[in-house]
Amino acid sequence: MPPRSKVTTLPAEVKAWLDQSLVESNFSGYESLSAELAERGYSIGKSALHSYGQNFEERLSALKMASEQARAVVAAAPDEEGAVNEALMRLVQEHLFKLLMTDGKPIDLPKIAKAVAELGRASVVQKKWQAEVRTKAEAAASQVEKIAKKGGLDASTVAEIRREILGVAG
Repeated sequence: MPPRSKVTTLPAEVKAWLDQSLVESNFSGYESLSAELAERGYSIGKSALHSYGQNFEERLSALKMASEQARAVVAAAPDEEGAVNEALMRLVQEHLFKLLMTDGKPIDLPKIAKAVAELGRASVVQKKWQAEVRTKAEAAASQVEKIAKKGGLDASTVAEIRREILGVAG
Protein backbone atom coordinates (compact mmCIF):
# COMPACT_ATOMS: atom_id res chain seq x y z
CA MET A 1 0.00 0.00 0.00
CA PRO A 2 1.50 3.37 -0.99
CA PRO A 3 2.18 5.92 1.73
CA ARG A 4 -0.57 8.39 2.51
CA SER A 5 -0.39 11.70 0.65
CA LYS A 6 1.17 14.50 2.69
CA VAL A 7 -1.48 16.86 1.35
CA THR A 8 -4.29 14.83 2.92
CA THR A 9 -2.57 15.05 6.32
CA LEU A 10 -2.51 18.87 6.29
CA PRO A 11 -4.67 20.65 8.87
CA ALA A 12 -8.09 21.59 7.49
CA GLU A 13 -7.40 25.33 7.29
CA VAL A 14 -4.08 24.81 5.45
CA LYS A 15 -5.67 22.33 3.04
CA ALA A 16 -8.54 24.77 2.40
CA TRP A 17 -5.98 27.49 1.62
CA LEU A 18 -4.12 25.09 -0.71
CA ASP A 19 -7.30 24.08 -2.53
CA GLN A 20 -8.30 27.73 -2.98
CA SER A 21 -4.80 28.63 -4.18
CA LEU A 22 -4.86 25.80 -6.71
CA VAL A 23 -8.17 27.00 -8.13
CA GLU A 24 -7.07 30.65 -8.22
CA SER A 25 -3.79 29.77 -9.97
CA ASN A 26 -5.62 27.56 -12.49
CA PHE A 27 -3.76 24.52 -11.16
CA SER A 28 -0.28 25.87 -11.82
CA GLY A 29 2.59 27.37 -9.84
CA TYR A 30 3.36 24.24 -7.82
CA GLU A 31 6.89 25.41 -6.98
CA SER A 32 5.64 28.59 -5.34
CA LEU A 33 2.92 26.65 -3.49
CA SER A 34 5.57 24.23 -2.23
CA ALA A 35 7.69 27.18 -1.06
CA GLU A 36 4.69 28.80 0.68
CA LEU A 37 3.89 25.53 2.45
CA ALA A 38 7.53 25.25 3.55
CA GLU A 39 7.29 28.76 5.05
CA ARG A 40 4.22 27.56 6.94
CA GLY A 41 6.18 24.55 8.24
CA TYR A 42 4.98 21.82 5.85
CA SER A 43 7.44 20.04 3.58
CA ILE A 44 5.57 18.94 0.46
CA GLY A 45 7.35 18.76 -2.89
CA LYS A 46 6.05 20.21 -6.12
CA SER A 47 5.57 16.69 -7.58
CA ALA A 48 3.32 15.65 -4.71
CA LEU A 49 1.39 18.90 -5.03
CA HIS A 50 1.08 18.38 -8.78
CA SER A 51 -0.25 14.87 -8.28
CA TYR A 52 -2.81 16.11 -5.76
CA GLY A 53 -3.65 19.10 -7.98
CA GLN A 54 -4.34 16.91 -11.02
CA ASN A 55 -6.70 14.70 -9.04
CA PHE A 56 -8.42 17.75 -7.50
CA GLU A 57 -8.75 19.44 -10.91
CA GLU A 58 -10.36 16.31 -12.41
CA ARG A 59 -12.87 16.08 -9.55
CA LEU A 60 -13.64 19.79 -9.77
CA SER A 61 -14.10 19.56 -13.53
CA ALA A 62 -16.46 16.59 -13.16
CA LEU A 63 -18.45 18.47 -10.52
CA LYS A 64 -18.70 21.57 -12.74
CA MET A 65 -19.88 19.45 -15.66
CA ALA A 66 -22.49 17.71 -13.51
CA SER A 67 -23.71 21.09 -12.23
CA GLU A 68 -23.95 22.51 -15.74
CA GLN A 69 -25.83 19.44 -16.95
CA ALA A 70 -28.19 19.63 -13.98
CA ARG A 71 -28.91 23.30 -14.74
CA ALA A 72 -29.56 22.41 -18.38
CA VAL A 73 -31.94 19.61 -17.40
CA VAL A 74 -33.82 21.85 -14.97
CA ALA A 75 -34.06 24.60 -17.59
CA ALA A 76 -35.32 22.14 -20.21
CA ALA A 77 -37.74 20.40 -17.87
CA PRO A 78 -38.70 22.42 -14.77
CA ASP A 79 -39.33 20.15 -11.80
CA GLU A 80 -41.80 21.56 -9.31
CA GLU A 81 -42.54 18.07 -8.00
CA GLY A 82 -38.93 17.31 -7.06
CA ALA A 83 -38.66 14.23 -9.30
CA VAL A 84 -35.08 15.07 -10.30
CA ASN A 85 -34.11 15.38 -6.64
CA GLU A 86 -35.77 12.08 -5.84
CA ALA A 87 -34.02 10.37 -8.76
CA LEU A 88 -30.70 11.82 -7.62
CA MET A 89 -31.25 10.54 -4.08
CA ARG A 90 -32.01 7.08 -5.43
CA LEU A 91 -28.86 7.18 -7.57
CA VAL A 92 -26.75 8.14 -4.55
CA GLN A 93 -28.37 5.36 -2.53
CA GLU A 94 -27.51 2.87 -5.26
CA HIS A 95 -23.88 4.01 -5.38
CA LEU A 96 -23.57 3.88 -1.59
CA PHE A 97 -24.93 0.34 -1.65
CA LYS A 98 -22.40 -0.65 -4.32
CA LEU A 99 -19.66 0.93 -2.23
CA LEU A 100 -20.71 -1.13 0.76
CA MET A 101 -20.57 -4.28 -1.35
CA THR A 102 -16.96 -3.77 -2.52
CA ASP A 103 -14.74 -6.81 -2.09
CA GLY A 104 -12.06 -6.27 0.52
CA LYS A 105 -11.55 -2.61 -0.25
CA PRO A 106 -11.34 -0.44 2.85
CA ILE A 107 -14.35 1.81 3.34
CA ASP A 108 -15.06 4.49 5.88
CA LEU A 109 -18.23 3.08 7.40
CA PRO A 110 -18.97 6.09 9.65
CA LYS A 111 -18.84 8.43 6.64
CA ILE A 112 -21.13 6.14 4.66
CA ALA A 113 -23.54 5.85 7.58
CA LYS A 114 -23.60 9.63 7.89
CA ALA A 115 -24.24 9.99 4.14
CA VAL A 116 -27.13 7.50 4.34
CA ALA A 117 -28.61 9.36 7.32
CA GLU A 118 -28.32 12.71 5.56
CA LEU A 119 -29.87 11.22 2.45
CA GLY A 120 -32.79 9.95 4.51
CA ARG A 121 -33.27 13.38 6.10
CA ALA A 122 -33.13 15.02 2.68
CA SER A 123 -35.82 12.66 1.44
CA VAL A 124 -38.08 13.47 4.39
CA VAL A 125 -37.54 17.21 3.92
CA GLN A 126 -38.33 16.91 0.21
CA LYS A 127 -41.57 14.98 0.88
CA LYS A 128 -42.58 17.60 3.46
CA TRP A 129 -41.84 20.40 0.99
CA GLN A 130 -43.91 18.66 -1.71
CA ALA A 131 -46.85 18.34 0.69
CA GLU A 132 -46.55 22.03 1.66
CA VAL A 133 -46.53 23.09 -2.00
CA ARG A 134 -49.64 21.00 -2.68
CA THR A 135 -51.40 22.45 0.37
CA LYS A 136 -50.50 26.05 -0.57
CA ALA A 137 -51.60 25.52 -4.17
CA GLU A 138 -54.90 24.02 -3.02
CA ALA A 139 -55.49 26.98 -0.68
CA ALA A 140 -54.62 29.46 -3.43
CA ALA A 141 -56.91 27.68 -5.89
CA SER A 142 -59.79 27.76 -3.40
CA GLN A 143 -59.23 31.44 -2.68
CA VAL A 144 -59.08 32.32 -6.39
CA GLU A 145 -62.20 30.23 -6.98
CA LYS A 146 -64.13 32.21 -4.35
CA ILE A 147 -62.95 35.54 -5.73
CA ALA A 148 -63.73 34.49 -9.30
CA LYS A 149 -67.23 33.37 -8.39
CA LYS A 150 -67.86 36.65 -6.55
CA GLY A 151 -66.59 38.51 -9.59
CA GLY A 152 -69.18 36.81 -11.75
CA LEU A 153 -66.98 34.46 -13.79
CA ASP A 154 -68.79 31.46 -15.20
CA ALA A 155 -68.19 27.99 -13.72
CA SER A 156 -66.10 26.71 -16.64
CA THR A 157 -63.69 29.66 -16.42
CA VAL A 158 -63.37 29.19 -12.65
CA ALA A 159 -62.71 25.48 -13.14
CA GLU A 160 -60.06 26.25 -15.77
CA ILE A 161 -58.30 28.71 -13.46
CA ARG A 162 -58.37 26.13 -10.65
CA ARG A 163 -56.88 23.44 -12.94
CA GLU A 164 -54.07 25.81 -13.97
CA ILE A 165 -53.19 26.62 -10.36
CA LEU A 166 -53.30 23.02 -9.24
CA GLY A 167 -51.25 21.95 -12.25
CA VAL A 168 -48.27 23.47 -10.37
CA ALA A 169 -48.75 21.11 -7.44
CA GLY A 170 -50.09 18.36 -9.64
